[in-house]
Amino acid sequence: MRNGDDLEGFDGEASSASMISAASSPYQPTTEPVSQRRGLGGLRCDLDYLRGTLGRLKLAEVLLALTAFICIETIMECSPCEGLYFFEFVSCSALVVTGALLLLFSLNLHTRIPQINWNLTDLVNTGLSTFFFFIASVVLAALNHKTGAEIAAVVFGFLAMAVYAVNTFLAVRKWRMSSRQQSSRQSSDYIRARTESREVVHRPEIQRLDA
Repeated sequence: MRNGDDLEGFDGEASSASMISAASSPYQPTTEPVSQRRGLGGLRCDLDYLRGTLGRLKLAEVLLALTAFICIETIMECSPCEGLYFFEFVSCSALVVTGALLLLFSLNLHTRIPQINWNLTDLVNTGLSTFFFFIASVVLAALNHKTGAEIAAVVFGFLAMAVYAVNTFLAVRKWRMSSRQQSSRQSSDYIRARTESREVVHRPEIQRLDA
C-alpha cells in the first residue's frame, strides 16, 4: 500500500504528466477573441451625411427624379412617343441609381466595400444624370403637346438637371481631393520604406548570418 507521501508524489507526477501532454497536444484551447461577423447587424443611419451638402443634394435628386417620373407616368396619350419614353427611362434610371447610392452612403454600407472607388462612382452617376436629364427635358419640351403633365415633367426634369450639375461639381472636387490624399499617402509610404531600407543597409551592427 502507498502511504500519504507516495500518493502525493504520484498525484504530482500525474499532474505534471497531464500538463506536459496538454502542452504538447496540437488541440489546445485558444484565448484569441472570436471575430464577430460584420453582417448587417451594425447598421445605423449617418445623420451627419444627410445633414451635409452632399446628403441634401442626394435627397433633392431622388425627390425630383421621382416627381418627374410620376408626372410622365400620368400621360395617357402621346404622338410621337419617343421623347416621352426616353424621359421615362432617364428619370427611372436616375431614381434607382441615385436612391441606391443614397442608401449606401446614409447607412455607411460603402465602407464595407472598399474595393470600389465610391467618389468616382458618384461622380459618374451625377455627370451622366446631368447630361441625360438635359437631353430628355429638351426633347420632351420640343415634342410635347403642352399638357399640364408634360409641362410639369419638363420643369422637374430641368430642376433635376440643375441639382445634378451642382452635385457633379462637388463630386469632382471631392474626387480630386481624395486622389491627391491617396497619392501623397502612397508617396510618403514609399519614402518611409526607402528610408528604413537604407538605415538597415548602413547599420554595421546588423549582419546577415549565412548558413
